[in-house]
Amino acid sequence: MNTEQMPGSEEVHRVCARFHTAIEMIGTRWTGAILRALFTGQHRYAQIKAAIPGISDTMLAQRLRELQHDGLIERLVVPETPVQVEYRLTDKGRDLEPVLAAIISWAHTWIPLTGDADRTF
Repeated sequence: MNTEQMPGSEEVHRVCARFHTAIEMIGTRWTGAILRALFTGQHRYAQIKAAIPGISDTMLAQRLRELQHDGLIERLVVPETPVQVEYRLTDKGRDLEPVLAAIISWAHTWIPLTGDADRTF
């Protein structure tokens, strides 16, 4: 097989395993929205749910567990009566802020809003 490049063709970049893992981690449905909600600080479950229209309780609970497992958020138990649980970003999670800001900028340029789309979501 001839290994020379054809004129006008470009080499395809191999996908780095770290990149693939990272993009799958932050690209999972609802994950970006949850992270975005937590960039404003430490919040309770109900506050996060209220900030993300359309997310179910089951999905939010599952994603919060995954984000905690991945080391992007911390779950804090506040010893009050009744006991309260709050979530906040770890340093690892906060380091994603410029990444998500770049995605937001790209989305405002390239993703058209349709019909009744909520412009704040």
